[in-house]
Amino acid sequence: MCNSFAHPIRLETVHHLKNKGSELSFGKIADLIGVGKSTLARHLSIMLTNGILIQRKEGVNVFYKMSSDKITTACGLIREVLITV
Repeated sequence: MCNSFAHPIRLETVHHLKNKGSELSFGKIADLIGVGKSTLARHLSIMLTNGILIQRKEGVNVFYKMSSDKITTACGLIREVLITV
């Protein structure tokens, strides 16, 4: 599970899910982070596989949210430590 937080894109994804709303679309996450869709898809896939995120499909849109508030808190602490180091 800790490997899920081993990349800045994944940490930033969690940060935006926490601060911009509990659920965001794939397109909104891509816009907020500013990465290519294939890059984001790869990172979201890792987070889904490890149980960090839950996805919901609505028509052609895919929405993501954190699977647990505890994971959000833990990720926030990891991000805080990495930013201050």
